[in-house]
Amino acid sequence: MWRSTAVRLMLAALVIFSGLLLPAAAQMSSQQGDSRTAGPEALEVRRAGDLYREGNLDEALRRLRGFVIRNPHSPWREQAYLYLSRIFHDRNSCDEALLYLDRLEQESDADMAELVRGSCLVQAGRYAQALEHLLPLRESDLEGSDRALLLGRIGQARAALGQPLQALVSLNQAAELDKYPERWLGEAHRTLRDADNPVLEEASFMLRGRAVGQDADLQLAQRAADANQNDRALSLLSRIMADPTPFPYRDQARSLLARIDGGSTVSRNALGVVLPLSGRYESFGELVRRGMDLALELHHQGGDSSPRLIYRDSGVDAARASDAVATLAGAEGVMAVAGPLTGEASRSAALQAQRLGVPLVSLSPRAGLPEVGDFVFRNSLTNEQQARTLAGYAVEDLNLYRFAILAPEEGQGRELADLFAAQVEQKGGRVVTRQDYPPDLTDFRVQIKRLLGQDPNAPAPQARGEKPSPPPFDALLIPDYAEMIGLIAPQLAYYDLTDVQLLGINGWNSPQLLERAGRFVEGAIFVDGFFADSPDPIVREFVSLYRETYGDEPSILEAQAFDTAGLLLYLLGRPDVANREDLRRALASLRNYPGVTGNLFVDDLGEIRRELFLIHVEQGAFIQIDRERNRALPMPLDF
Repeated sequence: MWRSTAVRLMLAALVIFSGLLLPAAAQMSSQQGDSRTAGPEALEVRRAGDLYREGNLDEALRRLRGFVIRNPHSPWREQAYLYLSRIFHDRNSCDEALLYLDRLEQESDADMAELVRGSCLVQAGRYAQALEHLLPLRESDLEGSDRALLLGRIGQARAALGQPLQALVSLNQAAELDKYPERWLGEAHRTLRDADNPVLEEASFMLRGRAVGQDADLQLAQRAADANQNDRALSLLSRIMADPTPFPYRDQARSLLARIDGGSTVSRNALGVVLPLSGRYESFGELVRRGMDLALELHHQGGDSSPRLIYRDSGVDAARASDAVATLAGAEGVMAVAGPLTGEASRSAALQAQRLGVPLVSLSPRAGLPEVGDFVFRNSLTNEQQARTLAGYAVEDLNLYRFAILAPEEGQGRELADLFAAQVEQKGGRVVTRQDYPPDLTDFRVQIKRLLGQDPNAPAPQARGEKPSPPPFDALLIPDYAEMIGLIAPQLAYYDLTDVQLLGINGWNSPQLLERAGRFVEGAIFVDGFFADSPDPIVREFVSLYRETYGDEPSILEAQAFDTAGLLLYLLGRPDVANREDLRRALASLRNYPGVTGNLFVDDLGEIRRELFLIHVEQGAFIQIDRERNRALPMPLDF
C-alpha cells in the first residue's frame, strides 16, 4: 500500500470530524443582512427571492428581469443581479450567470457571488481557477445546500486535477449535506471508476459505512470479477449487501452478484425500449415505435438480422417506467434502453438506469435528464436548443439586435421567452419589450399596443389621422403554436406591426399556420428539429420510406426515434463495443452520426445535439433556409 496506515487513519478522522462540524441545512437569506429600508423595491426583490427558494425559477426570473429594467438606479439592483446569477447557474446557463455577476459593484454578498462564480468555472472546465474562488469559502457561513454545492464543486475540481482522494472526501460531504445527493454520488461514482486500485482501497477504508465507500467496494468487486477473481469479488459484494447504508448503486451490485452466481447475462444484440403504449399518451408511443421499427428493418436489410428491440409499456406511471428499466436490464439483459417520453417517467427511468449501469437514451425534453449521470443520454428537441438556434441566426446571420417577445403565460412559453432573451443578450442584442398573455386569449389589442409603446386605451394613430411610429424593435418572437399564431398574426397587421421579422418555434411547423395565418406570416422564420420537406437526401429517403411503410407523413417523434434506434444499432455493430461500459463510452464519444434530424454528436453532458432546421415562410410555403449541413460517416473513436 502506497500510503501509510497512520495517514489513512488521520484522513479517516478528518472525514468523520468534518462531517460532524458541518452546519445544518439552510437557504439563501432574502434579507442578506441588508440594512436598507424595506420599501416597495425591497419587497419586490424579496418576493422574487422567495419564489426562487420555492423553486419557481420562471416566475422569479420574470419578476427580477422586469425589476432591473424598471429600476436602473435602485439600491436593490445588486441583490436582483445576484438572484439572477443564481437562477441562471441553477439552470446550467453559466454564461448568463457570469454576465450578471460581472455587473455587481458592491461586496454585500461576496460569499454567494464567489460560490456561483467558482461553480460556473468548474462547469466551464477551468478547475484550478475555480479552486481559487472556492477553497477560501470553506471558512464562510454558507450552509445547507449552498455548502453542499461548495463541497461538491471542490470535489469535481480536485477530481479533474488528479486529486481523487481529496475529491472523494469533498463529494461524500456534499452528498451527506444535500437534500438531493444523487449528483454528488454520481460524480464520486465517475471518480471511482477512473481511479486506480490503490485509490479504491484507500477510499474503501476511509469511507467505510458511507455511500461512497460502498461504491469503492463495488468498483473493486467489478474489477475482481473482470479478472476472474470471483472469491475476492464475492467477498466485497457480500460486504456491500450486509451494510444497510443507503447506496444508489446497490442494484448494480446485486446484478453483479447474480452474474457471478450464474444469473442472467447481458445480450449483446438486445435493445430495450420503454414507451407509453397505453393510456393518454399511447398514440405518441406508437409513433415512436414506428420510427424505431423502421430503423431495425433497415438494419436487418443490411445483412445483420441478430439485433432485436424489446418493448415495455410505461403507461403514465413513473414507477412503472423504473420497473421496466430494471426488468430490461436484469431479466432481459439488454445492452441499452431507449425512452421513455414523458417527464416523470423519464426521470424515474434515468435514475434506475444510472443505478444499474445500463446506458439509457431518453426521448423526453424534460430539463435535467442528462445530469442524472454518465449512463444517461438524451435525444430530444429542447427549448434551450430552439432558443439558441433562433437567437444565433437572428443576430449573427440577419444582423438584428432589437427584439420583442409576445409569449403565452404558461410553462413552455415562458421558458422559451426567458431562454431566448438570455441568448440574445449573450450575443450582443437585447429584448427591448415583452408582453405575456393568457393562453386562452383571443383579443391581443392590449398586448400589441403595449409592445408598440402605445396607450392600450387610446385610439390608434391611424384613427387620429396620424402616421404610426415605427416599432422600437426589429424582430418579434412568439413562442406559441400554429393555431394561436393564426389569431395573433392578423391582429399584428391590423395595428401596422408588419415591418418586423417574425420568429417562431417548432409549434409553427404545421399546415395550420398557412391555413389560418396565410399572408400575415409571409417572411416569418421558425425553427424545428425535423423538416419533412427538406431537400436533404437523407431526409427525403427517410420520408419516402416512411410513407411507403405506413402511408402517412412522419413527424419529429418518428424521426428522433429512427435516429435513436439507428445510432444504437450502429454502435452495437462495432467490434470495440462488447459490453454496457463500452457502449456508454462509445455514446459519450459519438460524433457526426448522419441522422435524419441532422448530423448528431454528443456533448460533454450527454445531450445528443445537431444543427436544427431553420424554416422560412416563402410565397405561402415552408422553405428550408439554405445553410451548410455537412454530412459525414461516423468518426472512429479513440479510447
